Amino acid sequence: MTVHVSITEATADGKRQVQELNIFHDVAKALTSSLNLDSILQTIMDKMAEYFRPDTWSLLMVDESKQELYFAIAVGEAAETLKNLRLKVGEGIAGWVAKHGESLIVPDVYNDPRFAKRVDEMTKWQTRSIICVPLRSRHRVLGVIQLINCAMETFGDNELFFLGALCDYAAIAIDNARAVEKIQELTITDDVTGLFNARHLYKTLEAEVYRSARFGYEFSVLFIDLDHFKRVNDTHGHLVGSKLLAEVGFHLKHHLRLIDYAFRYGGDEFVILLPQTNKDSAMVVARRILDVFRHTAFLESDALGLSVRASIGVATYPEDAKSTHEIIRQADEMMYMVKNSTRDNIAVAQQGMVR
Repeated sequence: MTVHVSITEATADGKRQVQELNIFHDVAKALTSSLNLDSILQTIMDKMAEYFRPDTWSLLMVDESKQELYFAIAVGEAAETLKNLRLKVGEGIAGWVAKHGESLIVPDVYNDPRFAKRVDEMTKWQTRSIICVPLRSRHRVLGVIQLINCAMETFGDNELFFLGALCDYAAIAIDNARAVEKIQELTITDDVTGLFNARHLYKTLEAEVYRSARFGYEFSVLFIDLDHFKRVNDTHGHLVGSKLLAEVGFHLKHHLRLIDYAFRYGGDEFVILLPQTNKDSAMVVARRILDVFRHTAFLESDALGLSVRASIGVATYPEDAKSTHEIIRQADEMMYMVKNSTRDNIAVAQQGMVR
């Protein structure tokens, strides 16, 4: 039997293959030239739209802690509404794909019981068809790419294969970005307490000095040294000492605002950076930290119930210092003023001991 292929069909197929190669080239170029995840994913989603021409399309990422999907990228008239919408893993067609890790092509959503009508009700959008493909990495589903109202009559196995390949690229981009993020976290995080380390302190302070100078803000620094910490190491050993530092770090972070920073400076010394905080407000925080130490029995889970006290120095930009190293020096000197007298107290730059 002879199969006849028209010149028009052959030309169309050739153009399609060239388009696919160009898209693969552009996506590969984005992957190798940038570590910016948002930029890479946007490139991938734009290329998908160029090829498949859906009415609207979106990338939903899995929030593993809540077992929910959220719209990381959404394009179309309903994009703004979708930003605040979350689906449970298993809910709707995208939720089903996230749960089972399998692609779904649904030509008519109203004949599929998995379709979540509430999304259309919220967005005032009319979904007719959905193509959903999972982003998989190491047997985990990272997210789902969803194309709404594509031309289903031209969507076949070749198109599904091409879409799957683009989704693999997206999964690689997400994996790479998360690996880089972990490496960056390791370089700025203290491995004992989980707080930021001294290296990151100076970088953060430099940025805060610049920001505060530009906008006329104040900020304050607390320098904290644990009193008689050496006794813990001498009595209970360094392992217990490390566990105590970790618990202290947890309590410090727990009693700060989201915009505040906690650092382990070294040994049993900690630094707190309080952006947009004047001296009086910084004193409130310092007193709160002293009270936390005074009313907390540490390492109760190890049946130790240790008592911890601290000496705290306070300095404020720009009243006490106008540079990164100078403000640390001022807060450090105030801490030593407490250390060399009463301990378990606070001293403030230009004011001395508070009580």
